Amino acid sequence: MKRENAWKTYGKKDLKKIEELCDGYKDYLFNGKTEREGTAYIIKEAKKAGYISLEEALERNGKLKPGDKIYANNMGKMIALFQIGEEPLEKGMNIVGAHLDSPRLDVKQNPLYEKQDLAYLDTHYYGGIKKYQWVTLPLAIHGVVSKTDGTTVNVVIGEEEDDPVFCVTDILIHLAQDQMAKNAAKAVEGENLDLLIASCPIRIDKDKKKDEKKNEKDSDKKEDGAVKKQVLEFLKEKYGIEEEDFMSAELEIVPAGKPRDMGLDRSMILAYGQDDKVCVYTGLAAILKQKELKKTACALLVDKEEIGSVGATGMQSRFFENVVAELICLAGDKNPLTLRRCLANSCMISADVSAGYDPLYASCFEEKNAAFLGRGMVFNKFTGSRGKSGSNDANAEYIGKIRGILEQAGVSYQTAELGKVDQGGGGTIAYILSLYGMEVIDGGVAVLSMHAPWEVTSKADIYETEKGYEAFFQSV
Repeated sequence: MKRENAWKTYGKKDLKKIEELCDGYKDYLFNGKTEREGTAYIIKEAKKAGYISLEEALERNGKLKPGDKIYANNMGKMIALFQIGEEPLEKGMNIVGAHLDSPRLDVKQNPLYEKQDLAYLDTHYYGGIKKYQWVTLPLAIHGVVSKTDGTTVNVVIGEEEDDPVFCVTDILIHLAQDQMAKNAAKAVEGENLDLLIASCPIRIDKDKKKDEKKNEKDSDKKEDGAVKKQVLEFLKEKYGIEEEDFMSAELEIVPAGKPRDMGLDRSMILAYGQDDKVCVYTGLAAILKQKELKKTACALLVDKEEIGSVGATGMQSRFFENVVAELICLAGDKNPLTLRRCLANSCMISADVSAGYDPLYASCFEEKNAAFLGRGMVFNKFTGSRGKSGSNDANAEYIGKIRGILEQAGVSYQTAELGKVDQGGGGTIAYILSLYGMEVIDGGVAVLSMHAPWEVTSKADIYETEKGYEAFFQSV
């Protein structure tokens, strides 16, 4: 059942829509590299489309009606958008659920140190990565620092053209005999993924005249920790941050730079964090386009998927069901069973990426059941590993329903597994939502080089996936 390449089906109008969608997507990728930045971006776009916060809706104390648009923000790192449909919430919702987080390096709580006149930030990698891929890349620092006075400082260094960037160093090939003898998992150790951030013990100030004699005397003095001291002075002057403030900071190290069109034909996008921001953005674009709906639509955008969906902002938290309970109450329904009925009667697309077939690594795939770039939205009946361990496994009836929705809307789609049966595997948030008894299937965009610092997607697949989510939201 070979699927046709979607590019062959497009006219000029489609090509224009693809570029408009992907221009917006690239803007989101650049401005939403972290889950906090992504949530802030989504709230801004939702407000433009007429959404109000759950808190504002509660303050108004009015009854929800069809067409109302509500968003709920969880700690700035998880967000759910709802457009109320004509049917009561008890009948369920159409949910597209994606995750905002991506693999990266996190700065430790006691990170700053100096060795031999080089200052570093100690890191702990987040999510599944090939550690050797993160060395010698230009990297940026994004995040927040929370101070004891209750203020929060936003930090972004490395994204503007005149910003400095940072990197994790590697051993030169001339001295790499021992390293090259190791397997790939051990070639670069996790504790060596420390970020080089400074090397100068003397504060450089271009705006002030320097006393040459004083500088000569200072340079003659060997002062231990002088580079670290200059780093702390910079942080104090620029951000008002003390070394102790690292204890209450969330600083993420991500690849520096903007997303780029890829290929001579500009048919692909090369960018950091497309797993799973490509599904976040297409889900967001799809729900913001909705007008009148029969069933309530929900775009559920969560944190912590890359480390098991744990914590207060992960899918395993009670945030989602608590918000739905608030909406049911706002709708005037006081029946305690309505929440359970709503969740059980809901349908979901777990919007996550799939592994794109790479001819250079063909031995990892079973070609008949692989996802190919350019052939449309990808559905995975199941994920998990080997014997479907840890997987949601969608019902045949639900897959049939999804097929009908997509074919009626003219959406190009394909089905796939995550590589050969015994090759490995992975998971999504699908199994967590299925615990409520709702129908769930994984559906999203095929990605090359998934979990690498820079990932590749096809613009055609992005376009078809947005169309697929849009048609799903409109279904009954």
